[in-house]
Amino acid sequence: MHRPVSRPPLPVPPIAARRPITATHHGVTLVDDYAWLRAENWQDVMREPELLDAGIRAHLEAENAYTDAALASTAALQETLYAEMKGRLKPDEYSVPAPDGPFDYYMNYVASGQYPRCCRRPRGGGDEEVLLDGNAEAAGKPYWDLGGKEHSPDHRLLAYAIDDKGSEMYTIRFRDLATGEDLPDVIPDTRGDMQWANDSQTIYYIRLDDNHRPLFVYRHRLGTPVSEDVLVYEEKDTGFYVALDKTLSGQYLMVDAHDHETNEVYLIDADAPAGALRLVAPRERGHEYHVDHHKTHLLIMTNSGGAEDFRVVAAPADHPERANWREIVPHKAGRLIIDMQTFAGHLVRLEREDSLPRLVVTPISGAESDAGILDVAGEHQIAFDEEAYGLGMSSGYEFDTTTLRFTYSSMTTPAETYDYEMAARTRVLMKRQEIPSGHNPADYVTRRLFAPAPDGETVPVSLLYRKGTPLDGSAPLFLYGYGAYGISIPASFSTSRLSLVDRGFIFAIAHIRGGKDKGYHWYKDGKHKTKRNTFTDFIAAGEYLVAEGLTQHGRIVANGGSAGGMLMGAVANMAPDLFLGIIADVPFVDVLNTMLDKDLPLTPPEWPEWGNPIESAEDFAIIRSYSPYDNVEAKPYPHIFAYGGLTDPRVTYWEPAKWIARLRQLNTSDNLVLLKTNMEAGHGGASGRYERLRETALDYAFALKVAGIAEG
Repeated sequence: MHRPVSRPPLPVPPIAARRPITATHHGVTLVDDYAWLRAENWQDVMREPELLDAGIRAHLEAENAYTDAALASTAALQETLYAEMKGRLKPDEYSVPAPDGPFDYYMNYVASGQYPRCCRRPRGGGDEEVLLDGNAEAAGKPYWDLGGKEHSPDHRLLAYAIDDKGSEMYTIRFRDLATGEDLPDVIPDTRGDMQWANDSQTIYYIRLDDNHRPLFVYRHRLGTPVSEDVLVYEEKDTGFYVALDKTLSGQYLMVDAHDHETNEVYLIDADAPAGALRLVAPRERGHEYHVDHHKTHLLIMTNSGGAEDFRVVAAPADHPERANWREIVPHKAGRLIIDMQTFAGHLVRLEREDSLPRLVVTPISGAESDAGILDVAGEHQIAFDEEAYGLGMSSGYEFDTTTLRFTYSSMTTPAETYDYEMAARTRVLMKRQEIPSGHNPADYVTRRLFAPAPDGETVPVSLLYRKGTPLDGSAPLFLYGYGAYGISIPASFSTSRLSLVDRGFIFAIAHIRGGKDKGYHWYKDGKHKTKRNTFTDFIAAGEYLVAEGLTQHGRIVANGGSAGGMLMGAVANMAPDLFLGIIADVPFVDVLNTMLDKDLPLTPPEWPEWGNPIESAEDFAIIRSYSPYDNVEAKPYPHIFAYGGLTDPRVTYWEPAKWIARLRQLNTSDNLVLLKTNMEAGHGGASGRYERLRETALDYAFALKVAGIAEG
């Protein structure tokens, strides 16, 4: 039996002042009472949080104090949860070493360390060499994050990027691996990723503009002033971002200009870093393609020619234009090609069909002039038996190898890392995730259900619960969802969620539209004009779990973050009675105002996902119909807990702050409405591996509190 939420006396909650401003778009006047919570100097605040307006800071700190008071009764529970979660992490965790020439490269932790160490050893074994110690680098800093890191092709240098504010503005440095000292070269205000040319002296990186958008690719030569770096590519369309990559063959550097549905790729010969960029195929709206290289050919994963779920084509590397593309893996509707990796003798595809991932290995046959011709007769799949699971592949560093590394887990099975010999079709277990405090997969059950959606579709739902959990409707249920950008949420293992299911919760993931769990159409049917499907799918999943007798109305705690936080705000407005509580982490809830502000970092690239309400009255009306902040009404809401980050450039801190202010103004229930802002972090929350657990413990303590489960 569950108990009602305990009600110790609370201080008066912060009430944000209402300072209405108005704006008119497409003949509709919007009134925003809480726009003042957005700092006029927000760009400066990302770099220097102490510059935040004193009045805004006072309000956020008052909200934090109120949340601390409201959840004070869970203090012991939070410590218990934290200790449990920490106890499930291997103190000296490590990644499986990846060979590259004379060395094996890997990451590891020391027992008390919050941050990873970048290490290497002689190939096959030998003394460890610590290239970068995150704990030493982070000493004295409230936030520290390692962005990109790349060792040079000659293994003499390490390029690495650090963000010590949480603002995702990274500074790149270069370490001499012989001396352990950093070179004088320092490159500020970058996106954090970089790629070496093959001379080990030239590096490409991405610089941000004044609005925090990654629009510029620069070339830096070690030993020269950063002010003399060469602008290699400038993206003129602020709706597009740029990214860098390098083919596994090492032959080409790649500049990828993209939004959420269109891209184009430029090649740079890595042996001639001062050479010109070469365009593979010009951007066409709705055309996405991804490029790899094999000897004389490019292998290209593309959705061209009506291939919604992608196909693979080959083209001569020296003439890659569309007219020369020839199909080598045909399109199959419902079988989504998620990713591919090209090795010297094999093409590997990560696919998803019927909501489950798989790996497909195809030998590449023929002489070099026939590169890109696949030996379909030798194609085979790597099979798995569980009902729901997660699967990922890692290409490593080496092109001329027959070894594929992949990781498998399920909601009951800790992660297992395998090296698969593609020619022999054998696999070797390289590592099984250790749970120091103990874990028996047989104590848990994972299931896959399909919930009927209002329009006749079926929504996959992955379940995890402990054996013996009552399935008579009395158990509380924790329902997670995301549903945006085509991101699929894997049914993989999590050590943290065991703390919920061990206390009687059923944990569920709703694989709703907006992701690609059932193919590319699953994404298209949950974006832009069909965005509402994302929300109704989530509600349908909850209703189905009630109908199946797994839980009850008002016993579901929902959780989502970022775009999944938008989902939380929308379903709280649309179906408040279904939920006991809502946990919205860095929630994108002020959707209409954000999409109307073209100067915010993410707004122009987001228009293909949500619509452009500046130019389109239809898009304006659609977004206005579901934007959580704009649809808060005077009615009873479930318990709500929102979490934000002061230096977050993706979902700015004022979005959850404004949302909570309006909820507190209009909510007619006596349920908790709480806001916690991390004043020293951004979108990803706390940076240390243990400090992040404290944030999860806080979320789970809130869920357990509102579910009436013992606090302590």
